[in-house]
Amino acid sequence: MSIVVFGSVNIDITTYGERLPRPGESMLGQRYAIGQGGKGANQAVAAARLGAPVQFAGRVGADALGGLARQLLDAGGVSTENLMVDPTRPTGVAVINVIDVTGENAITFIGGANMGLDLGDAARVAPLLGNAQVLLLQLEVPLASSLAAAERVRAGGGTVILDPAPVPAEGLADDVLRRVDFLTPNEIETETLVGIRPTSTAAAAAAAGRLTERGLAVAIVKMGAHGVYFRGRGSEGFVPAFAVKAVDTVAAGDCFNGGLAFALLRGDDLPSAVRFAAACGALSTTRPGASASAPKLPEVEALLGA
Repeated sequence: MSIVVFGSVNIDITTYGERLPRPGESMLGQRYAIGQGGKGANQAVAAARLGAPVQFAGRVGADALGGLARQLLDAGGVSTENLMVDPTRPTGVAVINVIDVTGENAITFIGGANMGLDLGDAARVAPLLGNAQVLLLQLEVPLASSLAAAERVRAGGGTVILDPAPVPAEGLADDVLRRVDFLTPNEIETETLVGIRPTSTAAAAAAAGRLTERGLAVAIVKMGAHGVYFRGRGSEGFVPAFAVKAVDTVAAGDCFNGGLAFALLRGDDLPSAVRFAAACGALSTTRPGASASAPKLPEVEALLGA
């Protein structure tokens, strides 16, 4: 039994500056970095770095960036035997502009081969999905393919976690919410999905309530520096944010989801799993990069015990 990630893999080009450029402006930055990205790949490395067995199913292009993406996933401890090569689309790329002082960011994502992940791919990895204990999904690949993967995992008794990012402007249909087990929206995504901006615990509780009323099993509302609210399966509560010095918020949500999958895989109850995931997300903000920012298990345990 293992964690399976069905989703996106990119190469990230990250720039750092004093602020974000305005429309039409050319601005001198301070430095840049090239590394592993894509919400799926970030989630996979985050879970693997904690010590979980992780299998990745996705697509890269038949180009140099695709080879680099595979190499970086392998180095992160993720199995890539189900990472397929798309003969017609390039490897996905993300351009990330980061404010050096605060860690806030703005991201442009070019899907490339990620958008070719189709129903046939879900069928090809059916044995892998049928044996998965936890499946991690995102919205950087076609939704229909992700839901097909989710169906196979749930049929085998596994659990499905969907990070609704990038969130569609029209939100998600109730049918989608019923076909996954966990949804982990951030503040902006929550507002798009239910019309409530979770700027307080009460607002987050109301938003989580709306999601579960629509058929979702477990809603986990990520409120950034304000903490995390969760509701579902007879349990609800609030986890305050951990006190850390953030330098880069890129992939914090992905590290949260990787940590959540790891905690569920080892049998943590919901409150413990959410607190563990929150610690993973917090630690990832203390260092630059996407996949590279994912913490290791001793670091997470140290923060939880602090």
